[in-house]
Amino acid sequence: MGFFSFETAWRTFQGFEVMNMIRKGQVPEVGKGDVRSQIALVAKLFGVAI
Repeated sequence: MGFFSFETAWRTFQGFEVMNMIRKGQVPEVGKGDVRSQIALVAKLFGVAI
């Protein structure tokens, strides 16, 4: 379908970049390859109980 606005596309790509940074261990609280910490961080950011 594509993006309806530049702002929507920009925010989506920013989200991709953040997820890649988390995955590569570039976030201080999360080590590279530490899937449990990655899940905990995303749950904490979005307020989801795990």
